[in-house]
Amino acid sequence: MTTAVPPMDSPFPERAPTAPPSSTEPSARAGTAITGRPRWERPAYAALLLATAVLLLWNLGASGYANSFYSAAVQAGSESWKAFFFGSSDAGNSITVDKPPAALWPMALSVRLFGLGGWQILVPQALMGVGTTAVLYAAVRRHFGPAAALLSGTAFALTPVAALMFRFNNPDALLTLLLTVTVYCVLRALDGAHTKWLVWAGVAVGFAFLTKTLQAFVILPPLALVYAVCAPTRLRRRLGQLLLAGAAMVVAGGWWVAIVELWPASSRPYIGGSQTNSFLELTLGYNGLGRINGNETGSVGGGSRPGGGMGWGETGIGRLFSANIGGQISWLLPAALVMLVTGLVITWRARRAADSLESMARAAFLVWGGALLITALVFSYMQGIFHEYYTVALAPFVAALVGMGVAMLWEERGGKAAALTLSGTLALTAWWSYVLLGRSTGYLPWLRWTVLAAGLAAAAGLLLGARLGRRFALGAAALGLGAALAGPLAYCLTTVDSTRGGSIVTAGPAVSGGRGGMRFFGPGELPPGAAPQGQQGRHGQQGGIPGGGPQGGPQGGPRQFPGGQGGQAVPGGRDGRGRQNAGGGPGGLLNGTKAGKEATAALRKDAAAYTWAAAAIGAQNAASYQLASGEPVMPIGGFNGSDPSPTLATFQEYVRAGKVHYFIGENDSVGAEGPAMRGGGPGGGTSSAISSWVKANFKPTTVGGATFYDLTAPLNGTSAPS
Repeated sequence: MTTAVPPMDSPFPERAPTAPPSSTEPSARAGTAITGRPRWERPAYAALLLATAVLLLWNLGASGYANSFYSAAVQAGSESWKAFFFGSSDAGNSITVDKPPAALWPMALSVRLFGLGGWQILVPQALMGVGTTAVLYAAVRRHFGPAAALLSGTAFALTPVAALMFRFNNPDALLTLLLTVTVYCVLRALDGAHTKWLVWAGVAVGFAFLTKTLQAFVILPPLALVYAVCAPTRLRRRLGQLLLAGAAMVVAGGWWVAIVELWPASSRPYIGGSQTNSFLELTLGYNGLGRINGNETGSVGGGSRPGGGMGWGETGIGRLFSANIGGQISWLLPAALVMLVTGLVITWRARRAADSLESMARAAFLVWGGALLITALVFSYMQGIFHEYYTVALAPFVAALVGMGVAMLWEERGGKAAALTLSGTLALTAWWSYVLLGRSTGYLPWLRWTVLAAGLAAAAGLLLGARLGRRFALGAAALGLGAALAGPLAYCLTTVDSTRGGSIVTAGPAVSGGRGGMRFFGPGELPPGAAPQGQQGRHGQQGGIPGGGPQGGPQGGPRQFPGGQGGQAVPGGRDGRGRQNAGGGPGGLLNGTKAGKEATAALRKDAAAYTWAAAAIGAQNAASYQLASGEPVMPIGGFNGSDPSPTLATFQEYVRAGKVHYFIGENDSVGAEGPAMRGGGPGGGTSSAISSWVKANFKPTTVGGATFYDLTAPLNGTSAPS
């Protein structure tokens, strides 16, 4: 049951409540759980989840296998339970992906049940997006009411990077869901100091660790601190509860790590991304502190560069608002920061007692705001590998703060301070949308002016709402909501209506000053670095487009950028329906080449007689052939070709034992960037040594445009050389 907030507790005395709100009209100012449901809530909630599902499932199959690196591991896990458990890149279990396997498990189970295909891989990701929306709604609604929850859910669903990553097969989708679940459980624990909910929060973090290692721990400091200070129980019990939650986290995330570290290395796959076959090294190095300080042995780029950033963009407080990142996440980020400050001002004097009217509202702002600030700071200053899509982890935090803050200010809108804050935040959001929309040349030019005009008009209307009546205020609010969400909605629709594939993807259109974009190249046009037919390009390819095969694009049609993925639209091309592929990033970068029909047939022939139908340098290249043929292909050197797996001696033993049929030539498999794109770690020499040994001892054969070496037929005609 909710009660009125006393006038002396309100920072807006002009609008201090004087009567208890109705149980059918939950108040955003309530400090205890809201249980009453207005009649419109259930249909609105159902519509929110349905609309989110439609957005995430629409045209889902257009991206095919999306990131082939993870799709190949999913395919392997659907065929081998050992590969499923370890997260192996191939069913022969030569090496794992460079992450823990939790994110692969739902997709692998889906493929095991329904067969291999883009839909079967990506539908679990889309359902995670719907689930995240539902959890976010529940977390916000509990203390701020259904209107705030609907606004938060809508803002989250229309975040461009969320529309991208919940339609993609990277681990970030499951990570975002688990982080949202963690915050929800912490908030439930704070509401009465419930040990059970805090333990569940620890379990969620543990599984988040098994999804993307140390990124799961980024939000722990503010969550633990808020609980230690704000939970309505004695300090000793609070600390004991936190220890129990920590133990639950260790168990939930540590059981798999313990098995892997105790398992004999000779009978399990090599730990991809590590240089010593150790998951602990991977966690603390390449996937851990290396991301912060840039010292990532074996990564793309192979170490830090002068000035920081390692080629992943400028670091600093403005990084999240920059050209290539702003359109992914920052549409409502300024508003979220304003709402965080506003919410804390309104609730600051709340007591910690369980029956405090505003203590839970304050705790919610602290938890969501703390998670946002610490994650944003880490992303802004990390010097190691950083991709635009990482920012999806911020989406639920931004959306929650916007929904909670707007709901509070709406109730206080009769006061001058609240009205000015609400109006100013809307004007700021409209202006920032205008700026973001202007970064993409020629992209819906009418929309940016419409958003700006509508936003400013709505902001003015909110200032006059108290004088002109409730209907006028509601109309201004509706206009303002439309203006605030029109830009991200347009980006989302562009994202779902185009193909996304490869290792580096972004939402929305190409932007000026960004990492790149999808551009159409007509007949006679060539992208940078390409050479006309018969001439040598800068990467040494003869004619056509680097990595796109000898003919570049279709005759008389669009040409491809480097590394186009088989069966999918690529940068500079169009998809199967003739639409411009409008992805906002370099798409084919770190992506394998297309496996032709002849090459696929060769891999399938007598494949049952071998553990691996072939071996190729780099996991993306191996993945392209593995997914096309359905047969295991060994990724030498792991993702970047820089892991020391297998060693030359081990590979020679595999060949002598007849376990590998073909070696796919390096120059034809690594794509446009060639060997330089592989990391500079010590393992890179292993890949080069294997390639040199094969070329010196086996005869090359061109199969469907690719160079194959038959490892069962050495040049000496007798047995495999040492």
